[in-house]
Amino acid sequence: MALLEVCGAPRGQRPAWAAPAAGSARGSDPGHYGFSARAPELAVPRGVQPPEFLQPLGGDQERNVQIEMAHGTTTLAFKFQHGVIVAVDSRATLGSYIATTRMNKVIEINPYLLGTMSGCAADCQYWERLLAKECRLYYLRNGERISVSAASKLLANMMSQYRGMGLSMGSMICGWDKKGPGLYYVNGNGTRLSGHTFSAGSGNTYAYGVLDSDYRPDLSPEEAYDLGCRAIVYATHRDSYSGGAVNMYHMKEDGWVKVESTDVSDMLHQYWEANQ
Repeated sequence: MALLEVCGAPRGQRPAWAAPAAGSARGSDPGHYGFSARAPELAVPRGVQPPEFLQPLGGDQERNVQIEMAHGTTTLAFKFQHGVIVAVDSRATLGSYIATTRMNKVIEINPYLLGTMSGCAADCQYWERLLAKECRLYYLRNGERISVSAASKLLANMMSQYRGMGLSMGSMICGWDKKGPGLYYVNGNGTRLSGHTFSAGSGNTYAYGVLDSDYRPDLSPEEAYDLGCRAIVYATHRDSYSGGAVNMYHMKEDGWVKVESTDVSDMLHQYWEANQ
């Protein structure tokens, strides 16, 4: 309450926006946790405490790990003659608990850089937003955009400093610079790889099966869109931790554009009907 005193608030009076006092009627339900500007709390189902809710969803008693969630997603990116295609699913899970089916797993770093999310959502969002800040500072200092290679190297260096500390992140950094389209994979151990096709997440083996079958560097934009969409849709069909919708981006010379956001169930039925 020291800040309130500095601001001139009378002693002994709690403002309306302050967190409720212990034992007060407001907020007395111990099982209710919601997002609110007045009382920021964790959102979990009503009626249970967070430790009780999280315990059956994950853990390893042999290693004395109380909470160790299974991470699940399907993300992919590939380069072709017209740029880079980025496609992801939208299901966010907490172990076996589906938190949302409308999570955008593409982080828009700037108009010429995109990053994907797989692993822990909090780790991916924090570090890639920090990368966005560093890219903006680079532009202000040097008067030109940072290269895709340098941006991915910055992220890999950040991860290397925290190697072995439990970060869970597998991200593709995609963009367009003076050298043309760029695609790099960076994970929580600081590993950084350059390539033409990458897929990360629990459904990556299924996505790679589709990509390896039909990928060509000389794809047309329409063929590339169809390939990215099919890879995500079939991966979500086989991987229980993936689902929701396909969010697809196309990185072009003049920046990225969002191509589509389509429900995977609708697309799967369309593919089945077309094959019959």
